Amino acid sequence: MKAARLEAIGGFVVREVEKPVPGPDDLLVRVEAAGICGTDRHLFHGEFPCHPPVTLGHEFSGIVEAIGDAVRDFRPGMRITGDPNIACGRCAQCRRGRLNLCENLQAIGIHRDGGFADYVLVPQRQAHEMPLSLPPEHGAFCEPLACCLHGIGMASIQPGSSVVVLGGGVIGMLTVQLARLAGATAVVLVTRQAVRRQLAEEIGATHSFDPGSGDAIEGIAGKSGLVPRGADVVIECAGVAETMAQAPKLARNGGTVVILGVMPQGEKIEIEPFDLLFREVKILTSFLNPHVHGRAAALIASGTIKVDRLISRRIGINDLPDAVANPPRPGEVKVLVMPGLK
Repeated sequence: MKAARLEAIGGFVVREVEKPVPGPDDLLVRVEAAGICGTDRHLFHGEFPCHPPVTLGHEFSGIVEAIGDAVRDFRPGMRITGDPNIACGRCAQCRRGRLNLCENLQAIGIHRDGGFADYVLVPQRQAHEMPLSLPPEHGAFCEPLACCLHGIGMASIQPGSSVVVLGGGVIGMLTVQLARLAGATAVVLVTRQAVRRQLAEEIGATHSFDPGSGDAIEGIAGKSGLVPRGADVVIECAGVAETMAQAPKLARNGGTVVILGVMPQGEKIEIEPFDLLFREVKILTSFLNPHVHGRAAALIASGTIKVDRLISRRIGINDLPDAVANPPRPGEVKVLVMPGLK
């Protein structure tokens, strides 16, 4: 089969490899769609820890082709989405229920071979069924949506709240929709890209803001800004130093900041502890998707979360190295790899 392999930092190639054989608890899944994530680009550039050689791709869905002898709840022909984050269940963090902080965490597409291939192995406990009536691309959104669900849960958005979302990529667009579902009545999406600002307002944002048009702090959180005197909740989804530093300044006194974006390992920003202390701004970090992948699958399957508009283009496996090695094109939200495309 074909697989896109990270063989070394900066070395990403498509190769013919052996088709995997399922173990007793595994599903052999024919990949229908896999999403390119910003983390894949961080892995390519050596900005996120992993152990190459490995087949990347942690956002994927597909059709079960074969099952191991111990598999009971799945059968060939079913469509599944895979939760890539495999916790050991034994360490101190797992016993506390903090599976995302597992001391022995293994992730499909980072530590073990993932979905940028014709086939991928998925342990049965990591699989969630999706309807066969659903467009096959939709299942690839479950993993990023699950990460957003975890962050939204930490934010504790109340009905009538104001929310600022920094970053117009797929995480930002999904977070906009979840914030509205949680009851926020003012949701501001902040991005320089006009195409993304328009899309955000079409899928649920009440306002959007171009930080290149003027002082973002004043225009958003000033006395006459979009959320006067600051937002109840600010969610950083861009993973860049500028927005990480801006986030606390956009929160109201007593507000909450949730960091969802991933900055390159080793990068730093400056903060002002005096300001945080005297305004009692809470800063939370949200990592991965503990216990929520099934909820994400249900939201996608029901059509509650709109994902069709977030698909910017579809590519085949042969086009992956170029797509991962380069930044997203202007206005792109999500690029999907479809192994069936030639």
